[in-house]
Amino acid sequence: MRELSLNTSMYEFIGKIIPEERMFFDEPMSRHTTFRVGGAAECMVLIEQEEELLKLVPYLNQIEQEYFILGNGSNLLVGDKGYRGMIIKLGEGMNRIKVEGDRIYVQAGALLSRTAAAARDAELSGMEFAAGIPGSIGGGVVMNAGAYDGEMKQITESVKVMDKEGKIMVLDNDTMEFGYRTSIIKNRPFIVLEVVLRMQPGRKDQIQAKMDELMEKRRSRQPLNYPSAGSTFKRPEGYFAGKLIMDAGMRGYRIGDAQVSNKHCGFVVNIGNATAADVKEVIEEVQERVKDRFHVRLEPEVIFLGDF
Repeated sequence: MRELSLNTSMYEFIGKIIPEERMFFDEPMSRHTTFRVGGAAECMVLIEQEEELLKLVPYLNQIEQEYFILGNGSNLLVGDKGYRGMIIKLGEGMNRIKVEGDRIYVQAGALLSRTAAAARDAELSGMEFAAGIPGSIGGGVVMNAGAYDGEMKQITESVKVMDKEGKIMVLDNDTMEFGYRTSIIKNRPFIVLEVVLRMQPGRKDQIQAKMDELMEKRRSRQPLNYPSAGSTFKRPEGYFAGKLIMDAGMRGYRIGDAQVSNKHCGFVVNIGNATAADVKEVIEEVQERVKDRFHVRLEPEVIFLGDF
C-alpha cells in the first residue's frame, strides 16, 4: 500500500474491510459532485454493504480521522485544493429499493428520482415532487429535501441510522424533527442507512402526469443545462432568495465560469470550467450584496468541504 500523509496503519486496517479495488487515492471530486468542480480527496472508499460502514466508521472515529459520507454529491462544493480526509461514498450495494404494500424500504444511496419512479411503478402517490431532485435518499432526509409543496417529512415513516460508535437506531417521523431544509441528523453524528417511506395508493398514469407536469416546470424555470447544486440558497423567511438576488442586480453576475443563472437567480451554475473558488466567491458576493441592500442573510444550502 502506498505511503500517504495520513496514517498508513489506518489504510492497512481499512484494507481488511474494503477490497483494494474499492479504494481510490487522489480521487478528483469533480467526478462525484453535480457542480463538476473540486480537487482530489486523499482517499475515497466505495461502500457496498452496510456491514462495511458498521466496521469502518467506529474505527475512524476512534482514531479521530476526518471523513465525509457522500451520496450523489448534489449539494456539495469541494475546494480546489482537495480534501485531506476520507470520502466514504455509498455504492450500488447501498441503493436497494423494496416495496411492501404502501411502504417503500430504501437504502441511503438510492437516488430520490429512482425511488420516485419505483413508487410510481408500484402505484404509490406522494413522492412526485422528488422525481427531479438529483440527490440521494440519505441526503434527502437529512436536509428534508422538497420542491413544489412536497417534502420528505410528508412521506417518511422512519429512518434507520448509525451513530459514530456503530450503534443502530430507528428514528420515527416525530423524532426526526423535520424543518425547512433540516432534520435532527443535520447536527448529530448520525449516518443514514435506510429510510421507510409510507405513501398513498394512486393510479400510475395520474402519478406520471404529475411528475411530467413538475418536470416541465423545472425545465422551464431552472438552468438544468448547466452543472449546479440546485437551489444555492435556502429561502429566507418572508422572502424568495431568487428575487432578492435579482433585485440586488446580481442576475448574470460572474467570476470565471461561475455565474448567477440568467434563468433563475437562485442558482449558481458552472457555465464551463469554473473552479470551486469561483463558485464560492460568487456565493459570498451574492450574500454580501443582498445583506447590504435588504439586510437579509442568505444561508447556502451548499455544503463546503475541504481546502479552497
